[in-house]
Amino acid sequence: MSFYKNQLVEENIRKIRSLFPGCVTETVGADGELRIGINFDALKQLLSEEEIAGEEFFGFSWVGKKQAVIDANTPIKKMLRPQLDKSIDWEKTGNIYIEGDNLEVLKLLQESYLESIKLIYIDPPYNTGNDFIYNDSFKETAEDYEAKAGSAGERREHWRINADSDGRFHSKWCSMMFSRLLLARRLLSEEGVIFISIDDNEVENLKMICNEVFGKQNFEGHIHWRRRHNQPNDKTKMIGIVAEHILVYAKDSVCLKKAGVGKLDLTASFTNADGDPKGPWASKPWKTGSDQSGSRYKIVTPTGKVLDEEWMGDEETYKTYLQEGRIYFPKGGDGMPRKKYYQSEREEEGQCATNWWPHEQFGHNQGANDCMTDLFGRKNIFSNPKPVELLRAIIKVANVKDGDTVLDFFSGSASTAHALMQLNAETKGHRKYILVQAPEVCGKKTEAAKCGYKNICEIGRERIKRAGEKIKKDTNAEIDYGYRSFYVDTDNGENVFFPASDYSQSMLEGLESNVKEGRSDLDLLFGCLLEWGLPLSLPYESREIQGCKVHFYNGGDLAACFSKNITDEVIREIAGKRPSKAVFCDNCFSGSPDKMNMGGLFRLLAPDTKVKVI
Repeated sequence: MSFYKNQLVEENIRKIRSLFPGCVTETVGADGELRIGINFDALKQLLSEEEIAGEEFFGFSWVGKKQAVIDANTPIKKMLRPQLDKSIDWEKTGNIYIEGDNLEVLKLLQESYLESIKLIYIDPPYNTGNDFIYNDSFKETAEDYEAKAGSAGERREHWRINADSDGRFHSKWCSMMFSRLLLARRLLSEEGVIFISIDDNEVENLKMICNEVFGKQNFEGHIHWRRRHNQPNDKTKMIGIVAEHILVYAKDSVCLKKAGVGKLDLTASFTNADGDPKGPWASKPWKTGSDQSGSRYKIVTPTGKVLDEEWMGDEETYKTYLQEGRIYFPKGGDGMPRKKYYQSEREEEGQCATNWWPHEQFGHNQGANDCMTDLFGRKNIFSNPKPVELLRAIIKVANVKDGDTVLDFFSGSASTAHALMQLNAETKGHRKYILVQAPEVCGKKTEAAKCGYKNICEIGRERIKRAGEKIKKDTNAEIDYGYRSFYVDTDNGENVFFPASDYSQSMLEGLESNVKEGRSDLDLLFGCLLEWGLPLSLPYESREIQGCKVHFYNGGDLAACFSKNITDEVIREIAGKRPSKAVFCDNCFSGSPDKMNMGGLFRLLAPDTKVKVI
């Protein structure tokens, strides 16, 4: 442990805290002074792919915590393959739906979406003893791992039921969440926030994990949401469970406050009985409450009554409000004065959220089930999804604005997408989402399976489609109702991408095409994007140049050609566009001299372009 003794050390510790808040400690010395230090063992572990020697102890710790950090840091040879046939408005949409293990997806998104997500909402397994839990061991060899991760059926072997009879019941859940939250935090923007739904089983453990990952100083609140609209009547229970928890953390509370927090829809009732030209209004007492202090002076009511009390503002402020017509006297002018506040002003300000979210305003389980029944025309397609009202409120409180992105990596039935589309339709907005869901199989006896849905991803994608159609019919709003669908698979080649900046004969001789069979041009194109740190939702065009298909992603961010026997003329035209990056397939060239020539043309025509050959 080390404690700062000068400003330079203090500044370095602050920088470490911004990156790794869980590694910074606070203690009070014998002199009563607060001392800030670094837990170097924890820092070493976060920066390592291997287990660092040292005891694991409660503070907060559990068996397997170090391995969870390793799981988060272990690289994978995976990619996201596009699914055009499962997408909606592929060419135009800015939304993303990803089918796969969310730990793998979070790793794949690190470069392209680093510090770019405004809101993360997740509704993870509650660890009730019947929930799926993820198997995140990456200790097997590369060959074993690739063999296990090949097909869709084998991909489903990544998760298992976490039975409460297991001695490591809580440890497994903590490890699963810890590794994912470590990666998720990196994706949040400086003013970003995360909302996590949970019930009583793991709420204490989740809060301690979040304190370590995000830092206690970034804790924003603990929301209690009433999920049941009716009163439980269970004679076996002393306390019936009607509420769930939502923990809220900021990436950086200071940056969040500077950017501005979001507000909820108004719940107050506004009227305009006196015909006030400023429009509908409500009021609150001008007299101070019993536990408040104010300014004392005399007020004369319209009926002539003299009131000598302590008031909310000073006498000059009162006179100004009175002149502006903001003071209202009830009971025909004989009552205590009240200050008006206008609906127009409050709509602009919004209403501050509290830590109690009642079902009347934020929805409930039964209402969410009814919503699914209305959309699908069948009951029990998906049990107890989160209500659209709840997710809509979270998006508003997080102050998600046009162009911002919401990430949900336990997306379930896709309530987040439904709520975001609903809010966009109301505001003519352009908020975007990224949803991630493992393809958990629908049991043969479930209503979903009887309706032909093989896994939860199929339900989620269909819900987005049906919800979009309903919202468009109800509102006639022209917003983004589509999404680009992807799934996690092994990468395109037998080897990892290598830089083509060195065009020496020794490097290029003997290389053959290493692209796997069955991979399309789009597989190769989108396989490059995450490597280059480009988002998956940007526009692109594909055009023929002298018989070769060339893809231009987001204008000039990336140019890619995977056609065989590419000519110098095609290379010249691509290089003439001066793209930021260019990618070619190894079998684009007939031999090493052609590759050398390609490098020479780019050095001549587009020296700043970064080139790779796969």
